[in-house]
Amino acid sequence: MRKKEREITNFKEIEEIIEKSDVCRIALSNDNIPYIVTMNFGYKKGDNPALFFHCAREGKKIDIIKRNNTVCFQMDIDHELVKANMGCQCSMQYRSVVGVGKISFVTKKEDKIEALNILMNHYTGEEQHPFEEEMINRTYSLRLDIDEISGKKCKD
Repeated sequence: MRKKEREITNFKEIEEIIEKSDVCRIALSNDNIPYIVTMNFGYKKGDNPALFFHCAREGKKIDIIKRNNTVCFQMDIDHELVKANMGCQCSMQYRSVVGVGKISFVTKKEDKIEALNILMNHYTGEEQHPFEEEMINRTYSLRLDIDEISGKKCKD
């Protein structure tokens, strides 16, 4: 990071940003052409932290993941415009997280249910949810194993 004073080194603060984020952006690469999607997600803490997503079983994102499962992810919170008297002197305050990892398909039914519960917990705060069998079968659950992660805060 170019400006070290903006780096977040406390992992608990990085996790706080993840927990407060509404969406996660996933950057994929398709034959050296970038493709980014915004997704709902859930976060699993621990020795092997991971992000979980769900999506349709077909589409551009799925096609790219099948060819190249290395992804970058990003999320941000606490946006606030800082106005200035002169143009181009305004700035934006925020906190963000960026990371890299491998994304894979969750295939076992019990693992898919766990992934969906982690995702739903992120938004509802509830641990367990009922899921229709048809929904479990017609969607993919994705697991992003985090290899690298960093945080940044831009505050004046």
